[in-house]
Amino acid sequence: MSLREPKSVDECVYFTRRANVKAWVFRENCTKCGKGLMGKPRDPKTGKPKLRAIEYVCPYCGHSVEKQAYEDSLTASIQYTCVKCGNFGEIQIPYKRKKVKIFDEDGQKEVAADALQFSCAKCGEKINVTKKLK
Repeated sequence: MSLREPKSVDECVYFTRRANVKAWVFRENCTKCGKGLMGKPRDPKTGKPKLRAIEYVCPYCGHSVEKQAYEDSLTASIQYTCVKCGNFGEIQIPYKRKKVKIFDEDGQKEVAADALQFSCAKCGEKINVTKKLK
């Protein structure tokens, strides 16, 4: 299986490149008109997307969908190299983050973080793609 890679970050809702993982989530077409890619609403003064928006809007017809409902319908594409067995693999999983405990080296304690979690196809090792810790 060969995954389609994005040509630009503009066609993605989410994109990250880490040491052993590269993950992206493509934006989807509007469910109402089918023409435009859904995206966050833009600020009329600056023209930049509103980062904290709670909805996604079609630029052509103005149709809006709640952020949680839209993101739950998306699929994450991931290319990874397993740390345990060295296997290179590709996988597609639903774009749903779950809470996982990880060790924060800066604070020297375990913290809960949102992560996309999947298993290596060869050895079954769980691999997490966490949000950046603050």
